[in-house]
Amino acid sequence: MPAIRILFLGDVVGEPGRKAVIEQLPLLKQSEGLDFCIVNGENSAGGKGITPRIAIDLLRAGAAVITTGDHVWDQQEIVDYFPTEPRLLRPLNYPEGTPGGGSVVLETAKGRIGVIQAQGRSFIQPPLENPYLAVEKEAQRLRADGVKVIVLDFHAETTSEKIAMGRMLDGKVSLVVGTHTHVQTADENIFPGGTGYLTDAGMCGPEESVLGRSIESVVWRFKSGMPTRFPIAKGPVRLCGVIVEVDAETGTCLVIRRLSLMVPEANVPAA
Repeated sequence: MPAIRILFLGDVVGEPGRKAVIEQLPLLKQSEGLDFCIVNGENSAGGKGITPRIAIDLLRAGAAVITTGDHVWDQQEIVDYFPTEPRLLRPLNYPEGTPGGGSVVLETAKGRIGVIQAQGRSFIQPPLENPYLAVEKEAQRLRADGVKVIVLDFHAETTSEKIAMGRMLDGKVSLVVGTHTHVQTADENIFPGGTGYLTDAGMCGPEESVLGRSIESVVWRFKSGMPTRFPIAKGPVRLCGVIVEVDAETGTCLVIRRLSLMVPEANVPAA
């Protein structure tokens, strides 16, 4: 069986980011021969959270699964949407009874693919249950069910927390990719046990910005120490993420490559 080509796109920031993803995802699927696409959409609604409409637009554009993070509940209407859409994930390590799910398994032409979402606990709110224990248990459950290809989006602040998660899961999942910092790291690797790893995928957001936000407002906040709003920046968008090839029979990562693509302002109608 041929390798499965999977694309993971980092945090989508605001209208510029989601327009670029909606415009480029179908093109990337064709040009890269992608079999499966995962998009972190937790900043896609004005930089804070995601709405049902945006989730639907991203799925229609070609995202097979949408992951989130610490801003998952910022848009109130998403709470009732979660139980209706299993392809939209919230962190696995929320307490039992939280709406939605932290993992999903989807059938593809090349076999089943499992996706897990978890949130770290260092310097990030709200504090959730231990992600290492939750993810290890869920990965074991999926593998016992015969799922060979498993991807984890670990939404966390510190590099050490992410690296430790990747090392713990080496040989147990196909890919561990970090999100949340909006800055793509240059440490893509395949660990000895066959797990692909990248500390942070980066963001899909305006290039001329501070993490997707207006430069002037963020600089003013740091200089003055006074609270202010952080509008989403404008202009061309950089799409950041990672592409992997995974052996469909063993789940071993064969190839890992960072994606960093500049996109002019997209012409997709606003959601």
